[in-house]
Amino acid sequence: SGPLKDMDFSVQEGGGPRILHQFTLEPPAVSFRASGEKAGIIDIEPRTGILYINGSLDWETKQVHKLQVESLDRNGDIVEGPYAVTIYVEDINDNPPEFDQTKYFGVVRQNSRPGKPFMFVHATDRDDPTTPHAQLSYSILHHFPNPYEEMLFQIDNATGAISPSRTGSYYLDPQKQDIFTLVVSVKDMAGKTTNAFTNSVDVIIVVKKSLWNAPPTIHIIENSTEVHPVNISKVQSNEPGVIYDLFEKEKLPRLPFSISENGDIYVTEPLDREEKDTYTFFVVSKDDKGELVDKPLQIHVVVEDINDNPPVCQQNLTVIEVQENEIGGSDIGTVVATDMDKKDTLNSRLRFQIQSQEPEFPSKNLFYIQQDTGTLQLTGRSLSKRESAKYSLKVLVTDSKFKTICDVEVHVIDINDQIPIFEKSDYDSVTVAENIPIGTVILEIQATDGDEPATGSSLIIYQVKEGDPNNTFIIETDSETNRGFIKINKALDFETTPVYNLVINATNPEPLVPSVQYNSSSLTTFKVFLTNVDEPPILLNPVYKTEVSEDIPVNTLVMTVKAYDPEGDSVRVSKIVLKEVQGKDAQCLACGKILFLQKSYLLVEGGRVVGCGPATHLQQTQTSKAFLILHLRDVNDNLPQIATDYPTFFCYPVSGGERTLIEATDADEQLYYSKFTFSLADEMNARNNWEISKVNATHAYLSPKHANFEERTYDVPIILNDNGNPPLENKVNLKVSICKCSSENSCF
Repeated sequence: SGPLKDMDFSVQEGGGPRILHQFTLEPPAVSFRASGEKAGIIDIEPRTGILYINGSLDWETKQVHKLQVESLDRNGDIVEGPYAVTIYVEDINDNPPEFDQTKYFGVVRQNSRPGKPFMFVHATDRDDPTTPHAQLSYSILHHFPNPYEEMLFQIDNATGAISPSRTGSYYLDPQKQDIFTLVVSVKDMAGKTTNAFTNSVDVIIVVKKSLWNAPPTIHIIENSTEVHPVNISKVQSNEPGVIYDLFEKEKLPRLPFSISENGDIYVTEPLDREEKDTYTFFVVSKDDKGELVDKPLQIHVVVEDINDNPPVCQQNLTVIEVQENEIGGSDIGTVVATDMDKKDTLNSRLRFQIQSQEPEFPSKNLFYIQQDTGTLQLTGRSLSKRESAKYSLKVLVTDSKFKTICDVEVHVIDINDQIPIFEKSDYDSVTVAENIPIGTVILEIQATDGDEPATGSSLIIYQVKEGDPNNTFIIETDSETNRGFIKINKALDFETTPVYNLVINATNPEPLVPSVQYNSSSLTTFKVFLTNVDEPPILLNPVYKTEVSEDIPVNTLVMTVKAYDPEGDSVRVSKIVLKEVQGKDAQCLACGKILFLQKSYLLVEGGRVVGCGPATHLQQTQTSKAFLILHLRDVNDNLPQIATDYPTFFCYPVSGGERTLIEATDADEQLYYSKFTFSLADEMNARNNWEISKVNATHAYLSPKHANFEERTYDVPIILNDNGNPPLENKVNLKVSICKCSSENSCF
């Protein structure tokens, strides 16, 4: 309660009668009066001042009620007021959402882009739109039929936009299912509470075939005379307002095709099939953001052939060789021509015809050509080289529009009907020394052939037919004179074969005609006698190898070798012993050693045998040579040494922490890797002044143990051990300078 004044009230709709306020009277006022938008249920009790609602307010009918309240005296005159009393009606969720249609119908194309809306549903709610009471949320309640685990359609819960899902974009096919029914639900309260109002509606969707289809293969006649560009096909997207474009599958200098904004495909210039007979490219559709709308379509263009190319002879002059004995009807060759027009079409079909023959002797029509293959044949009798060695033909080659002349020469080839004949049937004998050099000519032979010179029918090949199983002899032919030269092919040996009885035949590389055979006229004989030559002894091995320790004593047996005499003397057994050692060097094989053979004298210098035989007849007898490789096996007989190439020093005054690297080395052979140990000798106070620490198998650090050193040179006694077998130890006095240093850290 309170005095009369302007007041605002908020009242939730519905709820029935209620008291809003009580105004108090102030004298001389004795009553109240209300006027305005009372809607028949809002009023004030005059005596008590109680403002009340006698019923229920409705937000959907009126959201604000404005009244005027005043106080009156006993005469009914206004004491106070009028004051404004405003009642705001608050909305409650008392209205379900309602669709604007009782049923919806939509059409979607096969392969439409997922998420691209093709229709909308719309619902309204009479409650206050500024509150959740009128905030609507859409969903698909049922999907009939639903052949897959995932729905084929989806709906935007805020806008009611219906679009294909990814599954639907892939699987929608009017041939499988062309009508779907969706039950779409709408809820107020944004669908987030369980007490929200719900409504639903049926949505009938018809699936139609996609408009976005690749056209069938496009056929274009080559070298068209039409005005370009020429429309050759058309594509259409499932969505309106898309942007069409082409891109190449092949990297061409230019793509002779274009596409309009309406999807019309054009060829922009005449095409030449002989340049390129097929084209493949893609058509794409994009939205205004450049995103692909549909999957690219592959366009295939075939350029159709016209007869625009003449026949072409494969060769400027076709040369065919024919032997004299070829019989009538024989295929003697083929005239080859090509046509650039499309293969296996009438445009490239060629026909052949002999237009002329020169000379026309002994008759005009000596040759026949098969009109569809170009195969040349003899018409009747065999050709004779004596009548004509060559024929010139003009062959007419035609297609359905063009003609070409091909030149052909037919050469008549002499046949091999004559055998080689030796000028002598027996060349008697030849005597040669057994040591005659390989490649020496020992005899010249000659045969003649009556066939055409400088051909395979007249060239003569000589071969040893009998008496030379090991190919000791070889025969070379002078191709111009057919003269044969018999040469030594392998070393001769009197002791093995003192006499050769040879039979030689003469043949041609070209086969003889069936009616002719080689006979005794193509054979000759002769004998080869060998004379014996005194030959040097032969060591059984060309190279001898052995290994000895480098400390081997003089007169120690090194190895035993054997040699034999080709003339049949007995095998000699000799022993190599160490006679004298002149120096010692493990890096040189058998270097500086002189060895000799007991009994039979064998001198070895630097590993090479230079003499063999009795010592008293060394200069008169045959000698042989062989190699002796003597490997010296190292013995650990060298003391280890310090190998540092630079002076060892420390800068004065010594501050502590300095160290210098020293290296040990050994002249003995290191089979794997060196393993030296370093230590300080117990003398000259070395262990109190210095310390040594190993770095690896060959290096160590030397460090001063204190800083109290004078500026002078110290002898540091270091003991080195090579850990060999047997181990050798060496004490080395390393000179170490304590000196003033320059800025470059060197003594001065």
